Amino acid sequence: MDDLDILIQRIARLPGLGPRSAQRISLHLLKKKEQELVPLQLALAQVIEIVHTCPKCGAFTTEKDLCTICQDFKRDKAHLCVVEDMADLWAIERAHCFRGQYHILGGVLSALDGVGPEELHLAPLIMRCQEEAVEEVILALGATLEGQTTIHYIKAQLTPFSIRVSVLARGMPIGGEVDYLDEGTLNTAFQARLALED
Repeated sequence: MDDLDILIQRIARLPGLGPRSAQRISLHLLKKKEQELVPLQLALAQVIEIVHTCPKCGAFTTEKDLCTICQDFKRDKAHLCVVEDMADLWAIERAHCFRGQYHILGGVLSALDGVGPEELHLAPLIMRCQEEAVEEVILALGATLEGQTTIHYIKAQLTPFSIRVSVLARGMPIGGEVDYLDEGTLNTAFQARLALED
């Protein structure tokens, strides 16, 4: 296997791409080496060097300490939105429907994939609920079996605290992912969120 095959295989592993797309992208990059490949290489090297996760919420950031959302004193610290990953945070921010704080789990519970509570950022979430003046935790997770399992697990963990726990309204399609919702649907789902009952 030569270096070009390795490049194609690496690109094919990216979400939404297959072997044929990876071949086309590889050929494009090689044909436009100076205009595309070299700047991409430099951007990747820079990202590796300076991007890290925020120690508070788990978001990707280039800031030295907390991310810009966690540093923003204008954001509502009483409302904490829990999302699966950074793509979900970006989707909610694009919809301009939430001005509170975030917490990124880094996935959802999945017995089939071997993802248990220890693999997720659940302990820091519980700690934030204990130490910060959180009044409501909004569980903005996908309407999948794994998302629902994670919602029920978190709800059980937060039961000892006097915190309102809510989920996005079921304007979200069953089986849908937060990252794929349009801004209007996401905004409506946020406004009509429901409290979880015991």
